[in-house]
Parts: sequence; C-alpha cells; structure tokens
Amino acid sequence: GVGGRGVPHSSPPWGGAGRPLGRSAASGGYRRYAWTGADADCRLWFRMQAEARRLDVETDRNGNQWAWLGDPTAGDAVVTGSHLDSVPDGGAFDGPLGVVSAFAALDELRARGASFRRPLAIVNFGDEEGARFGLACVGSRLTSGQLTKEKAYELRDADGITLPQAMEAAGHDPETIGEDRERLDRIGAFVELHVEQGRALDLSGDAVGVASAIWPHGRWRYDFHGEANHAGTTRLVDRRDPMLTYAETVLAARREAELAGAVATFGKISVEPNGVNAIPSLVRGWLDARAADQDALDAVIAGIETAARDKAAAHGVDLAVVRESFTPVVEFRHALRDELVRLLGGKAPVLGTGAGHDAGILSASVPTAMLFVRNPTGVSHSPAEFAAEDDCVAGVLALADVLEGLACH
Repeated sequence: GVGGRGVPHSSPPWGGAGRPLGRSAASGGYRRYAWTGADADCRLWFRMQAEARRLDVETDRNGNQWAWLGDPTAGDAVVTGSHLDSVPDGGAFDGPLGVVSAFAALDELRARGASFRRPLAIVNFGDEEGARFGLACVGSRLTSGQLTKEKAYELRDADGITLPQAMEAAGHDPETIGEDRERLDRIGAFVELHVEQGRALDLSGDAVGVASAIWPHGRWRYDFHGEANHAGTTRLVDRRDPMLTYAETVLAARREAELAGAVATFGKISVEPNGVNAIPSLVRGWLDARAADQDALDAVIAGIETAARDKAAAHGVDLAVVRESFTPVVEFRHALRDELVRLLGGKAPVLGTGAGHDAGILSASVPTAMLFVRNPTGVSHSPAEFAAEDDCVAGVLALADVLEGLACH
C-alpha cells in the first residue's frame, strides 16, 4: 500500500512490492506535502485503487478526492477515509492507514457478499497536516466553511508560494475553492480510522478503540524582534537578543503545560539573519498547545504569553503573538459513537485524543466518529510510528463491521 511495514496492501498499481511514495532515503520518514509531486503520486494511487474497484472517482473544488459506490447525489451516504499527506519526516501510518483500510474494508464487505442500501464513499482529504502552509485540515476546513476563500488565499509556504499558486501549478483551479454545503449534505455519517497517537490501547490491551472526543487545540506564532549585532564584539549587557527570550518562553511553555495537565510544544523556529556569528534580529517560533478542556487551554496560553512578554520587556525585545489556527473541543455525537461500540460487540474501549483530525473538523456539519488502531510505542509524527500487521487487519475488520452495520443493514 501507500504506507510502509504493517499497512494492509491494496493492490499497489506500480507492480512488485510497491514503492513508498514521498519517503526520504535520508531520514526514513515521509515528506508528502500538499500540491507537490509526492502529493500527486498519492492522488494517482488513490484514483487507481478506486478505479480497480469500479468506483466513481471525483476531485471536489477544494482538492479532496472521493471514490463512490452508489449514487453520490442520493444523500445519507456513509463515508470513510482519511488523508495521504504527512508532516515533515512523518511515519507510514498517520493518514494512509485510514485510506488503505477503507479500500481493504470494501474488499472485505464484497467478500462477505454485502448488499448496500446507502451510498458508500472513500475520501482522501487534502492537506490535513498543514506541513506546507501552516494550517491543518485545509481541505476539510474549506469544505465545511471554517476556512474562507479569502483566508486561504493568504496562506504561504516557506518559499513565499501562495496556496492558490500551488494549487494552480498542480492543475487545480483555485478560483472554485470554498464552502461546499451541497457535498456535505450528501453525507449521513463519516467514520475515520486512524492509528492511535498515544498508548492508551497498548495499555488496555485492545487492538481497536472508538474515539470519544478531541481536545481543543491551536497554533500560535511568536515573533521576537531584537537587534542584529556581532556575536563576538557585543557585550552581553548591550544585547537585545530575541533568542534568549525565545528560549525562556520555551521553558515557560513546559512549566505552564505541566501545571495544567496539558501539552505545549515549540516545534518550529525561523531565525534571521541565521548566522553563527550574529545575534538574531528576529526569532519566530510556532507554539502548538492542547488541553482536555477550554479553560485549561486558555490558562496555558495566557501563562505562556505573560511569561514571554515579561522576558521580552526585560531583554529589550519586542513581541507579537498571532493565533494562526484554533479548533475547539470536539465531542463526537454520542449516538453514532455508541452505535460503533455496539457494532463492535460492545467491547471496544472509548478514548479521547489530543490529536486533530478531519473528522473533528467535519463534526460541526455532519455526524462523525473515529476508530483507533493500537500503536504499541505511542510514537507518531516520526519515522518510528508503528502498528503491527495483526492490529491493522483488526482495524480493517472493525471498519468493515461498522460500514456493514451503517450502510448495509
């Protein structure tokens, strides 16, 4: 399949054992960024998998791919799938497991002789990770209206290429992007399977679980403006060093997160002029913060910004803070969640997650639910991400059971 070791195979179209799309030989991780060559390869793989199963394939105006069994316009469709893009040097399972498992679950249902009473669709949402343009779940945010065309046009990558420029270069018309209520009205239920990004299932001894909620989370950009100067001739007392303020803010984020039982991470940084022998003029850091509830997250964000401003004032550094994205808490609809548990024999554990997903974005518009597949190490967003083949198969069978219960009975 598209992923790597342990991912159920779905008739790789390029022959032989297949080739991992977008994988870096240097890191062993995947670099599948939106509207790049690797993304195009993944899209071609999706199309060929769908056509091999006699599904009708379409790409919507926001760049999401859909493979349909039955009439797309009939309404009340059951949809499953995930995404194929990755974070920088991501693992093989985050996203692709859900898409590969969707095709494999359809194969299983056909082998069972299932008869569908509702349309079924498999979806590949575009730019879920936000690795290129800095905003997660662009495809589903556009479709649901949570990202406007105007705001989408402002998104730029590290090279200054705008989202519409990238889409156009990849052969997609950016003029058509925006809320797609007609498409959302087709969906009666969306079920996303995903590798667990944590160790809850490993600790409970279960191969598959059902999601209860997604923590509120967001991304904030901190711009620390100081004064560039010579690293060897400028006295410490004469410096306006934004790197020092940034470093103290990173430590403050850790302290605030520990106090609130939350998580806060500065995982990306940009420095100007970025010279070994130069004091920076600008340090730009991106904060990712998540918590179990909104009050805890608010407390963490407020504490980090207060500490940052105090340190900036002490060091003669100017600070600007911009919230680049935010997703409130997602409590998956209990009726659909409970139906998944019932269809899985009433034994699947129900667990929350701090990771964002397209299912969370769509939950405000359509009934959504999630299945998690055990990750024995809990490692994610890393080449070390892993799920055992037996557990991946268990995930496929669980998804097939769910789809059969929702779309066939």
